[in-house]
Amino acid sequence: QVQLEESGGGLVQPGGSLRLSCVASEPTSIYARSWFRQTPGKQREFVAVIRWSDGYTEYSESAKGRFSISRDVVNNAIHLQMNNLRTEDTAVYYCGAGRKFSRLVDLYDVWGQGTQVTVSS
Repeated sequence: QVQLEESGGGLVQPGGSLRLSCVASEPTSIYARSWFRQTPGKQREFVAVIRWSDGYTEYSESAKGRFSISRDVVNNAIHLQMNNLRTEDTAVYYCGAGRKFSRLVDLYDVWGQGTQVTVSS
């Protein structure tokens, strides 16, 4: 089974930027790749999704205008450029891979281990 590995998390001040990456261990027939985030005691929350075939994207209302998801077909990777970060963006960010283009966490088959993003002054 394909494995996903995230990187790029860290500590940043409000208004700052981070770029997350997620690399797949092998080429797959995965239809969509996504970013979700989770804070303690809460359900995993949709952030952004990209359709692997043509790069079509969708975002949560919170991410729209600040975050950008992109794909690197050659390296089987996706990235999440996060700008103008807010304290409420603090969470563990997970990348997912699934066979349907969706905002629903249950439709993703494979997950990475997560990377912590902390926005604090």
